[in-house]
Amino acid sequence: MHILQAASEFYPYSKTGGLADMVAGLSCALANAGHKLTVITPLYRSTKDLLMKRSESPMQLDIKLGAESIRGRLIPYETGEGIRVYFVEQKDFFDRQGIYMENGEGYPDNPDRFIFLSKAACRLSGMLPDAPDVLHCHDWQTAMIPLLNGGRIPTCLTIHNLAYQGVCAPSKFALTNLPERYFTHKYAEYYQQFNPLKAGIISTDSLTTVSPGYAEEIVTRDFGEGLEGELSGRADGLTGILNGVDYSQWRTDENPHLKHGYCAKNLDGKERIKLDLLDFLDLEDASKSPLFCYIGRLADQKGLHLLYDVLRKWLPENDASFVLLGAGDIHLESAFRELSEELPGKVRALIQYSEPLAHRIKAASDFFLMPSKFEPCGLNQIYSLRYGTVPIVNAVGGLKDTVSPLTSQYIDGTGFVFHHHSSAEFVQCLDSAVRLFKTPNCLKNVRERGMEADWGWSEPIKNYVAIYEKLLKPT
Repeated sequence: MHILQAASEFYPYSKTGGLADMVAGLSCALANAGHKLTVITPLYRSTKDLLMKRSESPMQLDIKLGAESIRGRLIPYETGEGIRVYFVEQKDFFDRQGIYMENGEGYPDNPDRFIFLSKAACRLSGMLPDAPDVLHCHDWQTAMIPLLNGGRIPTCLTIHNLAYQGVCAPSKFALTNLPERYFTHKYAEYYQQFNPLKAGIISTDSLTTVSPGYAEEIVTRDFGEGLEGELSGRADGLTGILNGVDYSQWRTDENPHLKHGYCAKNLDGKERIKLDLLDFLDLEDASKSPLFCYIGRLADQKGLHLLYDVLRKWLPENDASFVLLGAGDIHLESAFRELSEELPGKVRALIQYSEPLAHRIKAASDFFLMPSKFEPCGLNQIYSLRYGTVPIVNAVGGLKDTVSPLTSQYIDGTGFVFHHHSSAEFVQCLDSAVRLFKTPNCLKNVRERGMEADWGWSEPIKNYVAIYEKLLKPT
């Protein structure tokens, strides 16, 4: 089977979050299972340095956006995993400092940029000598593909985060060059605005999201982000498939980012990594106390206001320390910088994204904090399990699908789970984590269970292949 994936991010060439990891992981898993994989994604400024010398000639693009013709190129590239990638080169759209935003503000022409990408994907599908069997698109950035494709190729749309829908001015719909009948409440119109994700939800042949828990949540008013009606309308065709993890990247042995290796049966290397990190962070006095961490986007969705409020009161009263790695909302960045200054012996806020540091911090920490308000899938809690770092999570979406609650005597379970997004319940989990840290044998057993859990791609790709095969069956 030949699958063409269209996505705004594709690891390691571009990444702001889990979307990039999922598209890369699914592509590699499908390719390893014998399927042919082609990916189309933008050539961002940050991508160019990651591409090795190529020998193939680019393919020219001339795409209409409304009344204007925009030229670009498709840059062919072959990954080491045998995946064919076509990078969409259009300097005015993609040769920028950021992927979606700059200085905390989204680019005002994001609709133009990703309609161009979506049209390029449809154009590529007709240019390939071996036509794809399925066109798999991801999130609002490529959600117009099912309508633009015009039914030529079966489509699957995966929702990674319903909170981001690409809603914009109604005038942007003209860039699609689609008939006006598609800018109605039945398709792309949303309270007099243009909503690409809504159009995709309604028009795609198959609809998936990134965990069973999130699939159940988003058909409700609490989590449906205003589209619960459209999602409920095709609830029988909405499938929640948990994202897999590429354990060749997230491993505790022979990992280029980790100075010391370790495994579930021998955690000595983890302790050495912790000591090295504390020395690097100038927190040596914290070596005998629990180290908590957060790694990821700084966004309200992640429950970081709750995290900040709780830690500011809880840390001064407890023998524990905390390190944060991430960037995003400028107000949250400032808040955690101030917390680091307020509690210099307990808190470090690294306002950046660094893949090597993400591995080091996750391996060094004892507990990973993820108090998300909602979480479509979440990968960091799965990475933390494999690294023997016990997760503390809110029971939403993929978090409740992947972290099983610890029992009172720690005999079963892999992490601490709270069910109400409140300071009281979060503090209870933090207090319980400190008690667990003080019982080393129990902590070792909990870590061992988490590290032995398998959240790889073997099961998820079976579900995706089943969806693709169903799309290809005659109706």
